[in-house]
Amino acid sequence: MPELVFFSGTMDCGKSTLALQITHNRSARGLQGVIFTRQDRAGEGKLSSRLGLVTEAVEVADAMDLYAYLVGELSQGGRADYVIVDEAQFLAPDQIDQLARIVDDLDKDVFAFGITTDFRTKLFPGSQRLIELADRIEQLQVEALCWCGARATHNARTVGGVMVVEGEQVVVGDVNRPSEEIGYEVLCRRHHRRRMTSATAHAAALSPDVLPVNHA
Repeated sequence: MPELVFFSGTMDCGKSTLALQITHNRSARGLQGVIFTRQDRAGEGKLSSRLGLVTEAVEVADAMDLYAYLVGELSQGGRADYVIVDEAQFLAPDQIDQLARIVDDLDKDVFAFGITTDFRTKLFPGSQRLIELADRIEQLQVEALCWCGARATHNARTVGGVMVVEGEQVVVGDVNRPSEEIGYEVLCRRHHRRRMTSATAHAAALSPDVLPVNHA
């Protein structure tokens, strides 16, 4: 039976790489898929991984009906054996409902990839709806690590290397941007709670120790 599968993890866990791998494996078997994405780091209409692999995709606009789009493609003689959706956390809840309809009414597997929570540890609306509707939720097995070596479970937004906890939910950035720009870093819960990024931890390590003062 076709399924709606949600592959979730932190931003460094290789979700886009897995999406590209699924596309490659199915293409090798003669299958054709439709790839949707939204606000990929490589630009509009792209699905990219941090390994440098890039493929063309359909950019999802705010008011786009994904079910209607796929029906239109099929009615014009197009082929879609499955659907890939990357950056699924940025989709609106009703667009997630449309993905479920693709599975139920068109008998197509849908593989959605995304992160669950934002830099404030709040669920993205798209991810929340996927958790509610998915036939299966898969935690990606490629573990991202905090700078301390512990398993990274939270995404932090940084400005100049300093963690921030206020601002719009969606601001596109990257882990490889210069430190003075908006960027993102994965942290363990302990260091996310303490707002301690790799940059601030390094600065703290370089600070001179306070020496005890002996009184006569």
